[in-house]
This record gives sequence, structure tokens and C-alpha cells, in this order.
Amino acid sequence: MYIMKETIRILNLFTIMNRGGAETMVMNYYRSIDRTRVQFDFLVHRTERGAYDDEIEQLGGKIYRMPAIRPWTARNYMKKMYVFYKDHPEYLIIHSHMSELGFYAFKAAECAGVPIRICHAHNRPYGIDMKSVVRWYYKTFMMKHITHMFVCGIEAGNWLFGIKNQTRFIQLNNAVETKEYIYNQEKRNKVRVGLGIENKVVIGHIGRFSPQKNHSFLIKVFQEIHKRKVDSVLLLIGDDSGKKGIEIHKKVKRMGLEKSVFFLGTRDDVPDLLQAMDVFLFPSKFEGLSVASIEVQAAGVPSIISDRIPIECKKTDLVHVVSLDSTKEEWAEEVLKASKIKHRDTYEDMKKAGFDIAENARWLENFYLSQIKRFEMREKE
Repeated sequence: MYIMKETIRILNLFTIMNRGGAETMVMNYYRSIDRTRVQFDFLVHRTERGAYDDEIEQLGGKIYRMPAIRPWTARNYMKKMYVFYKDHPEYLIIHSHMSELGFYAFKAAECAGVPIRICHAHNRPYGIDMKSVVRWYYKTFMMKHITHMFVCGIEAGNWLFGIKNQTRFIQLNNAVETKEYIYNQEKRNKVRVGLGIENKVVIGHIGRFSPQKNHSFLIKVFQEIHKRKVDSVLLLIGDDSGKKGIEIHKKVKRMGLEKSVFFLGTRDDVPDLLQAMDVFLFPSKFEGLSVASIEVQAAGVPSIISDRIPIECKKTDLVHVVSLDSTKEEWAEEVLKASKIKHRDTYEDMKKAGFDIAENARWLENFYLSQIKRFEMREKE
């Protein structure tokens, strides 16, 4: 094992540190790494503070801010990034979680002499839209400026880096602190009482309110469930303040479901809220390897997921796949079947599958340190 004389600092690139999947995954690692050896700092692209900013600073991390990336300001942005790297020679490793939008940051980093440039694939978009050409351009020309390809799963890596590069993929599991999620009847009862949902069939979902998460269809499925089970409720966890959130609020009201749908917003008690659920409903249009799907399985909660979510996410027999081409009635039937399945302790299953954070955090520490060692050896030659 290589021992550094001083703590190394890793610069993580994000849009904003809110409670999204990639952000939550990185924070799981940040809490678990040995911060006397490896410290995380963050460069974000929003002026407002993110949900995790306070915790980052409490853990000793620094937060830098850059303007949002726009095609018409790209040249100015790249100049600012180049100056930033020159002003901060302590960063020998940048680890970007911005998919193809990291193109300019990588190009500037290479020009500034940053030796280790990691791009991390967290998602796998599905279909073609107006942004597809721009995304193709960025991800194609980004390749020559990166040194390492991290992936949450093979499908996400195939989309961002190309199938031909599979031999270069480095899989970093979306690991969680599995002990925090172990099923606990006492916690379940406490949360259900607190929300006033004792003796209810509780359906849950975690995800930001965006087209990708398919909330519109989710609400239609829940409406069908509610017709058959009037004592059913739906817990929606995630930031609902944007345009899509407002749209779903209105939709729920039009359907007359406002007393049965709970908009819980962003939460820091997800492990406890999962205990309250009977079934997790996840009809996403696309995903990488979802952190939420791992959290749900770690909590021992049955889940119904769409066929657009990579089957790699299935680590236990509690996951059941339904096609997005199926009707809302078919989805509702599967959810109600799953609601009869009892929670169980999946700690050993998740640990065996490689999703416990402790071992993964040690691996990541040693990866960073080994890359620094290689760079230093090359410099001495």
C-alpha cells in the first residue's frame, strides 16, 4: 500500500450538490473514506448552495463555483477553468460526474497539465431528442482528453464511452452504508405513525421530478392502485419545486388524490422512510445503475421497476421488472402482488454483491493513491 506524506485532494465536478443519485453516491464515499489520506473538494456550476454543501464543509471539503456551461459561453468558460487549474496545482486528479458536459473542463485540465482526468458515467439516456447531436459531439471529442473511464454499470459506460472501450471501463459500485438500511420493525412503525399512514398500503418512489423519472405514468398507476385499494397511499421523495413538480402537484389534485399522495421533498432520512414502504415503484424511462434501486434492496423492500432500467441493478429477488409498454392496470396488478411480500434482511446479500460502502471506499482511496504514485514515478524518470 502506498502511503502519501500528506493528504491528497480530489476535485469532484458537479452541476450542483443536491440530493440526486450521483451526488448521493459520492457523498456515501466521502463519508466513508479515510479523510486523513484522501479529501474531496467540489467544483460546481450554480451560484446557489446545494443540499449537501453544509455537510461537505463540515467534512473539510472546499466548494468552488463556476458559471453554468452554455455553448455560447464555452470559450470563456474554458479560459476560466484553465486559470483555475493553474491557480490550484494541488489538484492532480479531477473526477467529473457531469457526463459529456465535462468536455471543456477536461480539455482545459489537459492544457493546464492536470495528469489524472476521470470521467464517470452515471446514466444511460434513452431515445433521441433535440439535444442528442450536441451530446454526441461533446462525448465524442471528450474522449481524447480523459485518462480514466469510470462507470456505474456497463450500459451507462457503453452510452458515454462506446462499446469499443469496454476493456477500459472501471466499475465503481453505487455502494451504500448497508447497515443503515437493515429492516427494522420499530422504525417502520414510528415512521408510519409520524406520517399518519398506519394500516395503509404504502407505495414509495425516490427521484427528482424530471421527465426521466416518469412521474406522470407513476401517478396513473397509483390512481389504478387506489381504485382497487382505497387505503393505499403514495410517498414521493425528491425535489418537487421545479416545473415538473408543479405539473405533478396539479395532476394529483385533478385526479382527486391529494389526500393520498404525500410530497415529501428532499430528505436526509431516506433509510427510515424506506422502512415505511410496502412496495417501491420505479417506472423510469432510463437510468444508469440507480442508487435508489440499491437503497431499496438494502432496505429489503419489494420493488417494481421498468424494463428501461438496466437489469444490472437487480441484486436480490425482491426486484420485479415490468415493461413500460404494459398498461397502467398491469402495473397496478404487479404492485399489489408485491405489496403482499414481506420485508426481509438483505444485508448479507448486498454485501456479497459488492455494494457495502466500506470495502468500496477503501478501493477508491487506494486507486487515487496508486495513480498519484505512478505520476510521481514518471516525473522522476
